[in-house]
Amino acid sequence: MLKEFKEFAMRGNVVDMAVGIIIGAAFGTIVKSLVSDVIMPPIGLLLGNVDFTNLFVVLKEGATAGPYAALAEAQAAGAVTLNFGVFINTIISFIIVAVALFLVIKSINQMKRKEEAPAEPTTKECPHCFTSIPIKATRCPHCTSQLNKE
Repeated sequence: MLKEFKEFAMRGNVVDMAVGIIIGAAFGTIVKSLVSDVIMPPIGLLLGNVDFTNLFVVLKEGATAGPYAALAEAQAAGAVTLNFGVFINTIISFIIVAVALFLVIKSINQMKRKEEAPAEPTTKECPHCFTSIPIKATRCPHCTSQLNKE
């Protein structure tokens, strides 16, 4: 059983999948930082200094009564909050990851299509004896029939 597991784990597909998961997790971290640190601050500035991470609705007051200036302050007070600003950031992160993944898969598929292009035929069939002959042949080497140029 240990030998079978080792063969399974060392198979190319499993190793490739593990590398893909690790790279995907790192890519997710980069995208999250891109959204929260690069994309959302200018959008918030354009919308009147809105910090999307601090957009929330208090559903139940915490130990200290509100209003709370920031989400961290509300959570520290034990308030129950609906964090729609964080949700907006997550949606934007998802869209960026989905677009990046779409572009990667699209480029991989285009490379595969170029590799899979059918090669030009190198042989043709003699119309008289139906044997396979080179495409440039003008006379069949088997039945010696004169061939029309096609």
